[in-house]
Amino acid sequence: MYLQTLHLQGSEQVLEIGTGSGYQTVLLAHLCRHVYSVERIRPLLETARDAITASDVTNVSLLCGDGTFGWPEFAPYDAILVGAGAPSIPQPLVDQLAIGGRLIVPVGGRDDQQLFEITRTASGSTPRELSGVRFVPLVGKHGWETA
Repeated sequence: MYLQTLHLQGSEQVLEIGTGSGYQTVLLAHLCRHVYSVERIRPLLETARDAITASDVTNVSLLCGDGTFGWPEFAPYDAILVGAGAPSIPQPLVDQLAIGGRLIVPVGGRDDQQLFEITRTASGSTPRELSGVRFVPLVGKHGWETA
């Protein structure tokens, strides 16, 4: 659903929050120019790095850290995907979107959320509710304090 919602054309720079196994990261790598992916759990990131390397994609950069801060060094992004539920929309991620860029993020409680697509405009941002979802908690400074 994430990948379909974004309608990627192949020239985009994408930020993924939550590398996980690296599966979605590899799919993104085939659909855009470059993927920057942030994972907070180092052993998970290392396992994903091995899987991504084995898939022979070369347009992926990985970072271990608090994904709620995004990866400002490479902003702005045409798309940002968050793979965990946040209590509110993390403003640092909105700030790292290019004008016209889209952020896909689950927002709500720890047990269930609404999936939002936020589009950055010249005057701010426009949210659009997509569907009900259930994700693990987004842990970090601009998310939940602990899992």
